[in-house]
Amino acid sequence: MSRDISVEHSGSLMYLMLLTVVAALGGLLFGYDTAVISGAVGFLQAHFQLGAGLKGWAASSALIGCIVGAMFGGPLSDRYGRKKILLFCAVLFAFSGIASALPRTLTQFVWARFAGGFAIGAVSVLSPLYIAEIAPERIRGRLVSLYQLAIVVGILVVFFVNMLIQRLGDETWNTAHGWRWMMGSLTLPAGLFGFLLMFIPESPRWLMKMGRRAEAEKILVRVGGQAAASREISQIEGSLSQEEGKFSELFTGGYRRALVIGVGLAMICQFSGINAIMYYAPEIFKSIGAGRDAAFSQTVSIGVVNVLFTFVAVSLVDKAGRKALLIGGSIAQVIALTAVGIMFAKGIGGYWLLFFIVVFTGAFASAMGPVPWIIISEIFPTKIRGQAMSVATLVIWASCYLVSQTFPMLVDGIGNAKTFWIYALCSLAGLVFVIACVPETKGKTLEEIERSWRGAK
Repeated sequence: MSRDISVEHSGSLMYLMLLTVVAALGGLLFGYDTAVISGAVGFLQAHFQLGAGLKGWAASSALIGCIVGAMFGGPLSDRYGRKKILLFCAVLFAFSGIASALPRTLTQFVWARFAGGFAIGAVSVLSPLYIAEIAPERIRGRLVSLYQLAIVVGILVVFFVNMLIQRLGDETWNTAHGWRWMMGSLTLPAGLFGFLLMFIPESPRWLMKMGRRAEAEKILVRVGGQAAASREISQIEGSLSQEEGKFSELFTGGYRRALVIGVGLAMICQFSGINAIMYYAPEIFKSIGAGRDAAFSQTVSIGVVNVLFTFVAVSLVDKAGRKALLIGGSIAQVIALTAVGIMFAKGIGGYWLLFFIVVFTGAFASAMGPVPWIIISEIFPTKIRGQAMSVATLVIWASCYLVSQTFPMLVDGIGNAKTFWIYALCSLAGLVFVIACVPETKGKTLEEIERSWRGAK
């Protein structure tokens, strides 16, 4: 085991990894539940006879739930604990999987997706938050990036599941039944997530905030050893004693800069258009002439690249740093999205279109996908971290909703080429924002990052 990813001798790396993997399963469900619609939406459109606007609504309705879940997930976890709210989310995931497989009307489908969306929104706050609050600072970036890895694994798994399900029957069968099996498949990973959550402890930083010092210290000792636990307890106590814990503090002094950075990253990572691809990939490939099975197979290849390039972020985020990855990834996104627009403008499909979409996906997966989640989980003060992350995550989901809702309408109105050029311009704006505004946080404890905001004007 390499020295830079080890914990102190008396701590347990195995235990730390166990907690991280269980929390990261929330990311797997996030990816699975958001991307399952990519395979179902075409058949759903045919089943309910939807136009472009309602097709976008069917694909994006879960994101309204995500916005609400992001709003309330953090505050609920600040009050009741990270673990209890994660367990509640596991139940909602399972319910949504069953309910979205059985609707008789589009309205029933939308309500079922809303419930799952609430769980996704809350988990998107709490899973990275939980990991950040248990991880030693030297490897915190890599551990939180495992959450993003779990998201892309969930996306890949559901792309593969969707492909297999659509092969079970012809177009008529898929229109009547196939999409229902796709949506219902969520129930199995949801049950696994809920079962494993019962065996992990509460976040030590939340326990400290609630005055349960002995429980928090026991967890930190097991993770990092007695010496590291004592240092961390001292830092957390100092941090808690110096803050009032008022949400209004986010809008004053240096904390206001943290809020701007969190919200800015939340917007730019979505306005690149990544979820236009993740939610509509089979439809995109069909629009340029691919057959049904070829479109699903190409979608799976995107999922594979998404997973592989997330390992780049996992391996480099604590070495190269957060900012360097964001800059390099954003440059690659601008180039790839511009090229995708050119392919559509010239009517070029097949492997060239797939190649540039894959380049964009790889660039996003290695930087703008995982790194904003890491930074957002790091930059806010302890007492209101849950609430502050809810604000940033709410913006992520609101931005995601705008992209997924408007994509079919943009394609119908201005065409694929101009739509992807708009995403390229958004990626360029994101590059400028990262260079001008985002600080480097690698190698710093959460308390050191917090103190840096206190000194900022």
